[in-house]
Amino acid sequence: MKSIKLFGLAIGATLALSTAAFAQDVTVAVAGPMTGGESAFGRQMKNGADQAVKDLNAAGGVLGKKLVLEVGDDACDPKQARSVAEKFASAKIPFVMGHYCSSSSIPASEAYADGNVLQITPASTNPLFTERKLWNVARVCGRDDQQGLVAADYIAKFYKGKNVAILNDKTTYGKGLADETKKALNKAGFTEKMFESYNKGDKDFTAIVSRMKRENIDLVYVGGYHQESGLIVRQMRDQGMQTVLMAGDALADKEFASITGPAGEGTLFTFGPDPRNKPTAKAIVEKFKANNIDPEGYTLYTYAAMQVWTQAVAKAGTIDPKKVMDVIKAGSWDTVIGKLEFDAKGDIKQIDYVVYKWDSKGGYSEINPKGS
Repeated sequence: MKSIKLFGLAIGATLALSTAAFAQDVTVAVAGPMTGGESAFGRQMKNGADQAVKDLNAAGGVLGKKLVLEVGDDACDPKQARSVAEKFASAKIPFVMGHYCSSSSIPASEAYADGNVLQITPASTNPLFTERKLWNVARVCGRDDQQGLVAADYIAKFYKGKNVAILNDKTTYGKGLADETKKALNKAGFTEKMFESYNKGDKDFTAIVSRMKRENIDLVYVGGYHQESGLIVRQMRDQGMQTVLMAGDALADKEFASITGPAGEGTLFTFGPDPRNKPTAKAIVEKFKANNIDPEGYTLYTYAAMQVWTQAVAKAGTIDPKKVMDVIKAGSWDTVIGKLEFDAKGDIKQIDYVVYKWDSKGGYSEINPKGS
């Protein structure tokens, strides 16, 4: 009986120790489309978060505690995103890197605000995300009113006197980006010949492509994601059209080229200067490549979001989300994508969208201001 009691005490002590050790961990999360049509970008975000947590733990973690990463899948669905956010808030997770789609980030941010969770999105560009005066939101990417202006400047300069169509997929991101591009074009005195919508998930664009062919469209600007953009390119080529497609940052994944094949050559899109080429990213990029991961698109932006949070936590001396956010907005942060500072809304002060072109080999590169 005595031995049983001692055994029980030993088990209890072991459980207490493991619970205490577990309590020393700080759980953070990454949320995005781990499944569904935009899962390529969910993979980018998870890759960035995984490597950031691994590197930070190797350096001692935060406030002397190890980091544990939770992954939330929203499939770019607003309701699912809200559900993920409520789950993370209930678990008292202090920080989330996410989401990808603006239509997910915006509803999720409200649940995070109510649940005392700090949210930094690596990728959601709709202006509304930071325009609602929520205390808990920030982004390490730019906004569509900035991205749309760069696209409009390019179109107005290189397609003056040409026929331009603007399409959107009716989503928060796609419609918002198309509207901002149209607004900037119209302000510059350029009037598009077509402005049409389609549904995200559509696969047959015969009607839209046929109309563009009748209207002799030289360039079509698409506010939407890479899946549909790739199909539009293919179906234009199937009808013998050489019309150039231009879109936003949602084309920054090589999966676009796997959809289009060689037909994607010449496709244009806007994105920040390739973070893989920045001196601040050299060592981290080598780590990714050692694991056969190409840190394209929003991989390094996700890594940077984690860097901002951990540096702010160290400076604040706490993981309390509101205190950490106050520190974030007041400071300057060294990240893999460069030095970042935030305004009172949570937007970065360093904005630098550029134009990229896809080549016939399934790669993309920045083009110079002269358009070559």
